[in-house]
Amino acid sequence: MRLFLLFIFWSISTVIAIGLITQPISVQAQLCVSITGIAICLTIYLLRLQGVWRYVFLATATAVILRYAYWRTTATLPSADHLTNFIPAIVLYIAEMYCLLMLAMSLFVVSDPIERKRARELDEGELPTVDVFVPSYNEGADILSLTLSAAKAMDYPADKLNVFLLDDGGTDQKRGSGDPVTAAAAQHRHVELQALCAELGVHYRTRPANLRAKAGNLNSGLAATQGDLVVVFDADHAPAREFLRETVGHFHDDPRLFLVQTPHFFSNPDPLERNLGTFKAMPSENEMFYGTIQKGLDKWNAAFFCGSAAVLRRAALEEVGGFSGVSITEDCETALDLHSRGWNSLYVDRPMISGLQPDTFASFIGQRSRWCRGMIQILLLKNPALRSGLSLAQRICYLSSALFWFFPFMRMVFMAAPLLFILFDLKVYNASVQEFTAYTITYLIIGEILRNYLYGQVRWPWISELYEYVQSVYLVRAIVSVLVNPRRPTFNVTAKGETLQETALSELARPFFAIVAVLLFTFAVSVYRYQTEPEVGGLLLVVGAWNLLNLMVASAALGVVIEQRERRTAPRLGLKRRAELCVDDILYPVVTEDVSLGGARLLPTGALPTIVGTTEARLLVSVAGDPHHLGSIPVSLKASTSGEGGIAYGVRFKASIRHYPLIAELMLADISDLRSHRENRQARRSIVTGTLAFLKWAAVYPFLACHHLFFTRSGSRDAHGASDTARASA
Repeated sequence: MRLFLLFIFWSISTVIAIGLITQPISVQAQLCVSITGIAICLTIYLLRLQGVWRYVFLATATAVILRYAYWRTTATLPSADHLTNFIPAIVLYIAEMYCLLMLAMSLFVVSDPIERKRARELDEGELPTVDVFVPSYNEGADILSLTLSAAKAMDYPADKLNVFLLDDGGTDQKRGSGDPVTAAAAQHRHVELQALCAELGVHYRTRPANLRAKAGNLNSGLAATQGDLVVVFDADHAPAREFLRETVGHFHDDPRLFLVQTPHFFSNPDPLERNLGTFKAMPSENEMFYGTIQKGLDKWNAAFFCGSAAVLRRAALEEVGGFSGVSITEDCETALDLHSRGWNSLYVDRPMISGLQPDTFASFIGQRSRWCRGMIQILLLKNPALRSGLSLAQRICYLSSALFWFFPFMRMVFMAAPLLFILFDLKVYNASVQEFTAYTITYLIIGEILRNYLYGQVRWPWISELYEYVQSVYLVRAIVSVLVNPRRPTFNVTAKGETLQETALSELARPFFAIVAVLLFTFAVSVYRYQTEPEVGGLLLVVGAWNLLNLMVASAALGVVIEQRERRTAPRLGLKRRAELCVDDILYPVVTEDVSLGGARLLPTGALPTIVGTTEARLLVSVAGDPHHLGSIPVSLKASTSGEGGIAYGVRFKASIRHYPLIAELMLADISDLRSHRENRQARRSIVTGTLAFLKWAAVYPFLACHHLFFTRSGSRDAHGASDTARASA
């Protein structure tokens, strides 16, 4: 009876909503309706009203948006008799409807995100056995040493924890390569990493051949182990000590749980954050996904495996034959297979790893190209809409995640559309200035308010447009390649730890200059036509403003392709730990901060003599938080600086393999400061403030980029970065 009443309620509500949305009214009345809707949403947004007001906000915004969609469909398309107008008009219309479809899906996903309770503490006898897999291909021993040491040091009974390095860079196939350089490098890596694992007390595994990329590597490890749970960390994702204690308890409560996914947290900026200087203040790009979207997916039992920082149940993996490898995004594909078998997933919004992001714009594009091609592969080869075993909500969630990656087409359509009218006088959008104001402008305003209301804490205004635009220029070709041959894409490893000796333009920058030049030329033509063709002056104002908006985004993007100098191969974590500096058998209390694999900064808490350059110093660090159990790292003091906290000393670690666990302890035993940094960045920025900051980028960076284009040579990278650049632009 209850279900029947709910059906009747929603049916009546739908009929009423359709009637209101399709009601014919004058342009003036539409403007009043839209302004009223904007006022309601703006009041709820500014007052930060929650509870039932959230649904009032979503319903009001949706009504205004659907009014626009109905008008756009029934009143703005040109006649099919004029194909030169009709064909581009339909392309633009499809792009807009795609955006509305994605908006509807995202509203469904994030309408009521779930907040999970912390995992239940298990007695030691209840704890399952755990195998930790660290798959690797070309990462260096320094990066691997931190991740392996941190994984080995996780707070868990030693007899129930095994850590495995799964080395795909030292396979029999690579060591037996016909290319002597490749074979020698693989053999050296094989020997070096075996020694590293032996010293750290973890297991080294490789396999005969590099088949099925990361999925094949993980399945090779799966076949040789037997732990109840499997944990996956990327080679550059070092976990905190609490990782297992905060995750494995969930598996005890739900025997059908196959996945506990945690967020990825990065200790270095991505190219946009570094080149625009926003890393310390602006929420990172991934925080929108991990801070809002994954929690929304979790509400519908659709949180999916993200390739790392996750715990999986072995029995579930074995039921589907291990990690899936049909696509090059084996993580999401594996989750899709298991969800369709009736298994459950869970998302814990607690950052417990420190990872690395791509350092250069080229490697960033290479990484996103792989994600894009893999998700479209899943859509084509394992379409969630047709997959049996999924609930309707799960289908919507997976379709939302896959269809999102068609955004490059839509971005390019929106970039080109104003040019068609301004340069070629094509009528692709039939509307008067009054209609455009009443429907389109109000739709754009309420859409921006909606995005800021839902995602304002994790995404500044205009940043999504910037991220999508800089990717779109290169991802269009990636999408076409998958559509032509869905099984063609291959897995490319993203380079990490690259360096750039001098500030210079990315080697992928030239198309961005060309686009700005075209948009500037179009702007000049629109000004000329406005002065000479008064009969279309109103439309030129509207379309010219659209082109100017595109120009603003394209101009700001020139700041993204100015690669800022980065000489550090390892990022520093701003974590503070108490330690002691031993010089000539005298102990001096210090606080460590700004720690990396290579060194740290020390803040003395008492008197410290002038000892810069000494080679006899040692840094004493407590192990596992036990003040009576100290480890020693040999250091040399390189520099002293004065700051707000007084004198600080820079030290360089003179570390060997056996010291890496202590460095991992120093960096990752307690990452509460990193979590605080994430929370501090999640401060909502108003639309006005965000727009002004974006306009500043758009005004300044074109001049800086042109300076580098004409007066600066390309920056030098290490060979590791150059090889990935070649793959990214291929």
